[in-house]
Amino acid sequence: MIYRRKSPKRVLLVEPEYKLKYPPLGLMKISTYHKMRGDEVVFHKGTNASIRDQNWDTIYITTLFTFMWKSTIETIRFYQRNTTNTKDIRVGGILASLLQADVEAETGIRPHFGLWEKVDKLTPDYDLANGMYEYYRNNASFAYMTRGCPNRCSFCAVSKLEPEYVDFIPLRRQLSSNKKDLILLDNNVLASKDFSQIINEIKECGFARGAMYGNAHRVVDFNQGLDARLLTEEKMELLSQLPIDPLRIAFDDIKLKKLYTEKVRLAHRYGLKYLSNYVLFNYRDTPEDLYERLRINIELNAELGLSIFSFPMRYIPLDAKDRTYISTKWNSTQLRGVQCILHATRGVVGPRKPFFERAFGKTADEFKYIIEQPEETIFHRENMKPYQK
Repeated sequence: MIYRRKSPKRVLLVEPEYKLKYPPLGLMKISTYHKMRGDEVVFHKGTNASIRDQNWDTIYITTLFTFMWKSTIETIRFYQRNTTNTKDIRVGGILASLLQADVEAETGIRPHFGLWEKVDKLTPDYDLANGMYEYYRNNASFAYMTRGCPNRCSFCAVSKLEPEYVDFIPLRRQLSSNKKDLILLDNNVLASKDFSQIINEIKECGFARGAMYGNAHRVVDFNQGLDARLLTEEKMELLSQLPIDPLRIAFDDIKLKKLYTEKVRLAHRYGLKYLSNYVLFNYRDTPEDLYERLRINIELNAELGLSIFSFPMRYIPLDAKDRTYISTKWNSTQLRGVQCILHATRGVVGPRKPFFERAFGKTADEFKYIIEQPEETIFHRENMKPYQK
């Protein structure tokens, strides 16, 4: 039971100044925890001396990706000036967990590792950032119905942060009654032995296919993506009972080409037409591998009448403090070239074949030629010397 204090505390919740689509879920749950205890809670994004220098009993600072190291450490140090007692500042999140010893060496603060179990089960405070900061998906509830992932992929931090797989977490208490959509952040929901129960609860909470919120259709988004290796026809039929938009399937390895295309065709059979699929690169792949995976989505779009948006994700090691990592099968010029193209497409690869071929080339060789050109040449493609074999 959470009790109310006779003397409320003043609590400051801080998210470093980086651009994100979603509000900080961990801080939203910490806010609920403290408000249930009768405390005053204030949320701030970035650094602000007038806020820092107020009388705070506790300051919580969240962290995200390790390559955001510089801005994160600067934020922690900035708020440390408020107090001489490091116990008054609590740091947690992904970066803090993966680089726990490094954060302590830099700041003197020993971060919290992994989940804060009693807080993680609470309903997020959806009013925390409303009216102050705009996030891309402000009209959605955020939830987990499972925790962990049994795959233990070497490029993924989930097995470190959530080592035990939890098959089912009730949904209803995580929802906001005044949010239209539902974003599920599960790392591998298809691994759950209770998957049918998960789908049933989502529908019971008002998110069956065709469900409305006012005059608008509701949307369910399994935002972390679905594991094609576990996507059976039975599970696809269950998924088709939800208003999924988009369906996300990872395509991280060209070796999964046959399996991946089978699952996209299966989605098509069950009426799921809108897909936004993750494509990992700069890991064990080559530029040719990346091009082929992107090209496969273009061809599936044309054949099946789908709308598949590819979302290339550059691999960064789990302990990297910046984004400079280059795998053995890529070079810096090629990676810069890919980023130049993605800058123009806002990070996604759309479904239209003519635009794809103009941006990425008609063949893998032409793609390599494009990404090895100077930056200005890539941006002003009409002046580029035509590719010749």
